Amino acid sequence: MIVTFEKEYLRDLYKNGTTANKKHRFQPEIVRKYKHCINLMRCLPDTNALTKYSGLNFEKLQGDKQGILSIRVNLQYRIEFTVMDNGVESVATVCNILKLSNHDK
Repeated sequence: MIVTFEKEYLRDLYKNGTTANKKHRFQPEIVRKYKHCINLMRCLPDTNALTKYSGLNFEKLQGDKQGILSIRVNLQYRIEFTVMDNGVESVATVCNILKLSNHDK
């Protein structure tokens, strides 16, 4: 699957492991696992293949986030993304990496 990034800080985290935006700073372990999740997504053909990895907790979000999919980075963080099919390959656009609240867990 092709992976693109909606926001510059998400791309910077993936490519450089850091971002200039102080609002979006993460612990090195979170960045390492974020990169691992993105690399895994890039190796898979589509989102159906993500269901094989139970540790990712792949899910389709509901409510005000309907149409957004997510995978877990760890117990505290998840990556939110959308997917479009360009006819040849799925294109995932990473929208956000966010800390889960107790309500989300």
